[in-house]
Amino acid sequence: MRSVYAQTLVELAEKDERVVLLEADLMKASGTPVFKNRFPDRVFNVGVAEANMVGIAAGLSAGGKIPFADTFGCFAARRTYDQFFISANYARRNVKLTGTDPGVAAAYNGGTHMPFEDTGIMRNIPKLTVFEPSDPVSLKALVIKAYEHQGCTYMRLFRKPANILYPEDETFQLGKGKVLKDGSDITLIAGGVIPVNEALQASEILAAKGISAAVIDMHTVKPIDKDLVIEYAKKTGAILTCENHQIYNGLGSAVAEVLAENYPVRMKRIGVNDEFGEVGTQEYLQERFGMTAENYATIAQTLMANKIL
Repeated sequence: MRSVYAQTLVELAEKDERVVLLEADLMKASGTPVFKNRFPDRVFNVGVAEANMVGIAAGLSAGGKIPFADTFGCFAARRTYDQFFISANYARRNVKLTGTDPGVAAAYNGGTHMPFEDTGIMRNIPKLTVFEPSDPVSLKALVIKAYEHQGCTYMRLFRKPANILYPEDETFQLGKGKVLKDGSDITLIAGGVIPVNEALQASEILAAKGISAAVIDMHTVKPIDKDLVIEYAKKTGAILTCENHQIYNGLGSAVAEVLAENYPVRMKRIGVNDEFGEVGTQEYLQERFGMTAENYATIAQTLMANKIL
């Protein structure tokens, strides 16, 4: 995924000299040396100074550049928040901030580096677009959409290899979810590489039990696709949200807000339940925090038994 991110930035920069890249001493981790090799004069490595990186990005934006800035998600959200809020968003700049290794993808970096709260933090910034691609195809398309979008964005980037879920010619729009699988009994709304893949597997487990489960890739958490949420709430009568994040103020909360104000149905949020992260393999951590197809399917069946029709 990080290779796709970097190569997409190179392609954008080849067409638009305004595109620049900022790093906080994590270029290899972000996969962006290829950008530096191609455009050495358009890379700014600020060192371990993430807040300063965002301030510089805001200044570059004020000068007419389109800055992409990336670092680990824990730093992108928690350490840069004030600068991103005031210097970039409040000032109506055009900064594209990326937080890598979301949630359990941080693995051996452990609880200090495991962002379970970054989406929630960023959702509070007015007019900010917050999104998380689920595969290489959606990643490339949504980075291009972020480049085209006039205003700040925050992207959660899964750095490791990921399954391809979409055909290469699939089109995407920020703020509009994608139905990966249709269904009539329950809807699984997921976001990001791990939850979307596990939700698709869960739908197969449910299908074997005679349950028709729709799967929606809600890649953009803000603005949330209200129309799609309401459509499938009416169609299936039960919604299960799946996220690699705290259940508070993330994807599940965004969906719950839509349902509560427009079309209440039975729903359940699956994610991290008010806990810090810990050290472990990604597989262990997915099991530890319930981010598995088996857990999704089990909870979906429980929800089905009590859903509002």
